[in-house]
Amino acid sequence: MANNLVIRALRGNAKSFSLSSKNINQIPSTVANLTSLLKLQLNNNCLSTLPIELQSLCQLTELNLGNNLLEEIPPVLRYLPSLRKLYVFGNQIENLPEDIFGALSKLVLLNLNHNKIRVLPPEIKGLTHLEILSLTHNQLEVIPAEIALLNKLTELNLTNNNLVTLPPQLCFLPQLSKLYIARNYLKELPEGIFRLSKLKVLDVAGNCLTMFPVDFHLVRVEELYCEGNAFVQHKLVESIQETEVLSLKEQAARLILMECRRERSVLRRALALHPAVADALSLAGRCALCSQAFLTTWLECVRFVNLRKDMKLRSSQSVPVRVQLCSYSCFNQSGHMYYGVASV
Repeated sequence: MANNLVIRALRGNAKSFSLSSKNINQIPSTVANLTSLLKLQLNNNCLSTLPIELQSLCQLTELNLGNNLLEEIPPVLRYLPSLRKLYVFGNQIENLPEDIFGALSKLVLLNLNHNKIRVLPPEIKGLTHLEILSLTHNQLEVIPAEIALLNKLTELNLTNNNLVTLPPQLCFLPQLSKLYIARNYLKELPEGIFRLSKLKVLDVAGNCLTMFPVDFHLVRVEELYCEGNAFVQHKLVESIQETEVLSLKEQAARLILMECRRERSVLRRALALHPAVADALSLAGRCALCSQAFLTTWLECVRFVNLRKDMKLRSSQSVPVRVQLCSYSCFNQSGHMYYGVASV
């Protein structure tokens, strides 16, 4: 039956061809003769590999290998340079070969859902045109920092994995509009997530979050899903400590940071000659109350943001957002709405 379908497609010079749900365990070699194909559907079969002869399909832009028995990415894919959409969901893939990404640099969509992938290699950066990346229901434990180099990425779906942390570089994806990271083991989100200026949908449900990062209320999402986390509750903690003793390093850092705010500061110009010091000071935070900068010593607090009032979302839920204060003297001021964290 499969060969008859191929013959019919050859006669019609077909641009699209499907062998979906044919219960086949190998592809007829005659498929390699369909050199005009743009779209090939091989999903819902029993395929464990693809014949190398398929490299003749050099015009192929879309390939569906979903729901088969593949244990690896078929080597022939390295020779299909025109591929733009690749579906390999529902297989048994555990590892991604490092050299595959450079060969598939034109991909705009990659779907690897429902596999057994543990590691996403740094070579993912080779998919320079990728817009949608989906790896739901895998066994991912780490996302490489190189993912930040996918500057055309608009949608990233990492739902149902084993992630305990996300790289801070994730916050520098300029086009990212949808981020799905539900049902992992995340205890915190990267600081700076507010830099995702185009983010519209954020799903962090079913993780281990206790609060959102600093300035999270500045994220202009249209949809936020955060149920099933262990958020801290309203519990006012009053301090009996009036002040703290700062280390000499912290005092010096605060003095330099304050001085560098002056436009004509001598210290500011001097930092250009000491890049290591400048790099260390670049990690400084700023007090939410008095705006004074600090380096390594601060007070962890939380404010409760109303999603409807503060972020213009439909929900009236209040969620905890991390806040940093420079000192107990700021924390002990009256009139602010920052809570000490009793336990996290």
